[in-house]
Amino acid sequence: MSNRPDRNEDLLSKEVAAALEGVDLQALDANGRMPSKGPRGDRHLMRGTVAGFSGGDVIIELGPRMQGVIKKTEFDDPPAIGASFEFSLRGQEDGLWILSRQEAKSLSAWNELSVGARVEARVSGQNTGGLELRIGPIAAFMPASQVSLSREDNLSQFIGQKLVCEVLELDPDKKRVLLSRRTVLEAAREDTRRDAMGSMTVGQVVNGKVTRVEPFGAFVDIGGGLEGLLHVSNISRKRVENAAEVVKKGETVRVQILEIKDGGKRIGLGMKQLEADPWDDIGARISPGQILQGKVTRLMEFGAFVELLPGIEGLLHVSQLGKERVRRVQDAISPSQDVSVRVVSIDNKTKRIALSRLDERGAIIGSEDAVEGSVIDEVLLKNSGAKAATNLGNLFKKALDQKKK
Repeated sequence: MSNRPDRNEDLLSKEVAAALEGVDLQALDANGRMPSKGPRGDRHLMRGTVAGFSGGDVIIELGPRMQGVIKKTEFDDPPAIGASFEFSLRGQEDGLWILSRQEAKSLSAWNELSVGARVEARVSGQNTGGLELRIGPIAAFMPASQVSLSREDNLSQFIGQKLVCEVLELDPDKKRVLLSRRTVLEAAREDTRRDAMGSMTVGQVVNGKVTRVEPFGAFVDIGGGLEGLLHVSNISRKRVENAAEVVKKGETVRVQILEIKDGGKRIGLGMKQLEADPWDDIGARISPGQILQGKVTRLMEFGAFVELLPGIEGLLHVSQLGKERVRRVQDAISPSQDVSVRVVSIDNKTKRIALSRLDERGAIIGSEDAVEGSVIDEVLLKNSGAKAATNLGNLFKKALDQKKK
């Protein structure tokens, strides 16, 4: 069963109406095309050909039975007959379209702009909020925050320069164009960073420049747009509380790459890894039973850490702080205090040293009880070969007499 002819005609009419919706058939050019749209969607840009001259005017052929006129002064150079240009239609007078080249250039420029596009713009001025620019005949604006990767205090240095920018916002109705140079610089930096990442590996040793110092560490530029964090715990084998104690902004440092994460956005660096490990010869410098002077570096609930040598700390457990039971570590000892301690044990595998403030008799090292004990030990040692008749009372008397001296 065939379709009804009138139904087919109705469908065709609807398709034609949809295709020509908003189209002025009288404004079609000689090739049946619509003129270009202007910034407000107006179709009043047309291409025409120079047909002749009349005094200070130029006659333009726009199409069959369609001519326009424009002042010679709107051309940069006298046009040649047959030359083709784009014009904007500004109205009719005596059957001729009044044309404009300057407006056409502006409209054409607007049509070529799009959000995300990169353009070359010349800086024409500045104000408190940013830079004023020109993209050909179009005025544009760049906020101060979009001028560089970092804050620029002297925006006047850019006046007269041509900058490659990205279009952030575009509103032809309000004749507003918002540009950013920062996005272009960020993209270039990302490309450089990606290329540099190809040559960076964990364990590599590089030179870098300190760009910023915080108590928790320093940020170091290692080249190629890459920046890493030198954490305070990785600055030295010796305990460092504040990074500023060791490194300064602008200083060149030699560092080792410890980790690379998030495609190079997070890079961990270290300096202490390039120093000799003080634990390598610990047995030759410290032994169990040895009495050493140290400095308290930090207090914990379970005890205190004491630095014995640069990069070597031992734990003074709360149970080894005094003869009597100590409930709070801070009641018996304080940070930065110099203390005499006895080495109880050394574990090279776990790099742990156990310390005590008590001697082998349980007296606090350096106290009166400890001195008496040491004198008695000395007397006993001297008299180890004495006659059997010598009794312990005599030994104590000798020890006390020696103490008085």
